[in-house]
Amino acid sequence: MIKQLIAFLVSFAISLILMPLIIKFFKKKSAGQTILGYVEEHKTKNGTTTMGGVLFIIVPLVLSFFFLNVNATWLICLLSSVFFGILGFMDDYIKIKYKQNLGLRPYQKVVGQVGISLILAIFIYFSQQGGNIFIPLTNSSIDIKFWIIPIVILVMVATTNSVNLTDGLDGLAGNVSLIYLIFFTLITGLFGYNLYQAGETGIILQNIADINLLSMLFVGAILGFLMFNTNKASIFMGDVGSLCLGGFIGASACIIGFELIVPILGFCFVFSAISVILQVLVFKKTRKRIFKMAPFHHHLQMSGLSEPKIVAIYSSITACLGVFCIIFYLL
Repeated sequence: MIKQLIAFLVSFAISLILMPLIIKFFKKKSAGQTILGYVEEHKTKNGTTTMGGVLFIIVPLVLSFFFLNVNATWLICLLSSVFFGILGFMDDYIKIKYKQNLGLRPYQKVVGQVGISLILAIFIYFSQQGGNIFIPLTNSSIDIKFWIIPIVILVMVATTNSVNLTDGLDGLAGNVSLIYLIFFTLITGLFGYNLYQAGETGIILQNIADINLLSMLFVGAILGFLMFNTNKASIFMGDVGSLCLGGFIGASACIIGFELIVPILGFCFVFSAISVILQVLVFKKTRKRIFKMAPFHHHLQMSGLSEPKIVAIYSSITACLGVFCIIFYLL
């Protein structure tokens, strides 16, 4: 616990130092976000510096080698998030270069996401984790054998896109990710403690400890970024940030068999994606919209709620779900 706290503090301090330099660098490169014209409330944000999410690649990647003994488990988890971040970087670069809101083509994103996820899935299948998935809110698990591969791919692609869709308001994706990872660390820590009390030793507990420390590095980086991203934001995380965070949230769960906790603790991310899917399906069939705008946070914004209030709602829901999960592990 002490090591995790130190990792968080160091990550936060370095992030605070780096963020002004990152803002200055991308301003110099004219890396401004092009805002969609139909988002009326966001017109004043057009040109805001973006790609601040490179911080989520740099800080955890560098500090992990100081705080962790190198092993394949946490390294493949971290590299998965890094490569998702690089995919997002390419998307952001195209948007900035051509001054448009559309970057990589959808099929290019899907191919990249599935490719990264497949490598992670194969690693998990052939590792000691194998096809084991832990049942949420219990200390039991099931072995789904080969089916772990498509499950991991589904979780990774769904999570990264859900986090990306949630990144639509100042501080929204960052705050929800921050709270998610804090509670994820507490929940998996309690789970690991329960296993230890039951006589479990070895690689499972070590993997949980490593992933939790890595999570604290991300928490520190996210908090440092949020100092410059809350309303009104000085910089956006961009797809490089949202895909990197989504990649880590998905990979950190999959690598220790906690795939099923993601849709519970990450409900706000999931609902962002669901709201878009429902909007598209209903509109195609009825030519009517069920939300004023999707994802759902834009519906709330167009209904008169301020950005800070929406961020507070999403953050509170995530925190409540986290407390709910912890209570079950404590019982």
